[in-house]
Amino acid sequence: MNIGAGRLSCEQAKQIDMIDYLASLGYNPAKTKNGDYWYRSPLRDEQTASFKVNRKKNVWFDHGTGQGGNLLDFGILYHKCSVNELLDILNGNLSFHQPKPKIDVSVTEPQESRIQLLSERTIVSLSLLRYLKQRRIAETVARKYCKEISFSSNGKVYTAIGFKNDLEGFELRNQWYKGSIAPKAVTSVENGGRELAVFEGFFDFLSYQSIHQNHHSSNNNFLILNSTSFFEKSREFMEQHDRIRLFLDNDKTGQNCILQAKSWSAKYRDESNLYKGYKDLNEWMQNIGKSLKKGQGQSR
Repeated sequence: MNIGAGRLSCEQAKQIDMIDYLASLGYNPAKTKNGDYWYRSPLRDEQTASFKVNRKKNVWFDHGTGQGGNLLDFGILYHKCSVNELLDILNGNLSFHQPKPKIDVSVTEPQESRIQLLSERTIVSLSLLRYLKQRRIAETVARKYCKEISFSSNGKVYTAIGFKNDLEGFELRNQWYKGSIAPKAVTSVENGGRELAVFEGFFDFLSYQSIHQNHHSSNNNFLILNSTSFFEKSREFMEQHDRIRLFLDNDKTGQNCILQAKSWSAKYRDESNLYKGYKDLNEWMQNIGKSLKKGQGQSR
C-alpha cells in the first residue's frame, strides 16, 4: 500500500502490514512459527520474545501484558498518541516521529569510521526519551551529560543518544544500535575531588547519577572507560586519586580488570557486589524495581 498518497483513513491504516511496519521501526522477528512472527516486545523491555504477530489476520498480541489488536492499537501505544496523531505519523506529517530503519549492529571498525556527525542538540526525540525511560535513566541526568546526535551511515541518516568523550568523539546508543563516532577515548568528569568512580560504559554512569540525583552534590570525579581497552592506559590518571571505586561489569573482562587493579594498589575498591547477579549497574537498576514489587507481593 502506498501510504504517501493522500491522508490515510483508519481502515487504510489497519491494512498496513504489521510485519513491514515493525521492520520500518527497526524490529525484526526473533522467530517464526506456524505463520506467527515472534518479537521482543517493542512496547517494553524484555529478553524473551513474547510479542506475536499473525500476518494472515494482521493482528498482534503481547503475552507479557495481555494487550493486543490491530496496527492502530499498536501505534497508539507505541507512539503514545491519539488516533489522529497516529494517522499524521503514518502519513509522514510529523517528521520527528518518523520510523527509522534498523542499523546492522554487527559493524566493524572500518564501517564505524564511515559514520559522520551531522548535528547535536538537547534530547527531544520521543523515541530516545522512551528508550531512556526503559533503561530507567532520569531525563534531567541524560540531558545534562548527553546530546541527541544526528549522524549518517552508508548514506542514511539516524538519531541516537550521544555521550562525548575527552577527544570530542561520541558513544552512540539507541534502541537498536550501539556504535561510536571516532575518535574513541575515555570520558572524564572532574569536580576537583580526591575520590574517583570508574564505569565501563556510560549507561552505568548515567544510572549512578540517576540514583544519586536527589542527593547533595559531591566533589567526586568520574571516569567512563567507553572500552575496557583503556583501563590500563588510565592507570596514571586513576591513581592520582586517594580512593578509586570500580563499578565494572560482572563478566570475565570486568572482573579481570578489578583483579589487575587490586594488584596495582590498595586504593582500588570493587563495588560490583552492589549489583551481584546482574551484568552491570544499569541492568541491576532496570530490574531492582521488579524484584522489589515481586517481594512485596509474596510477603502479603
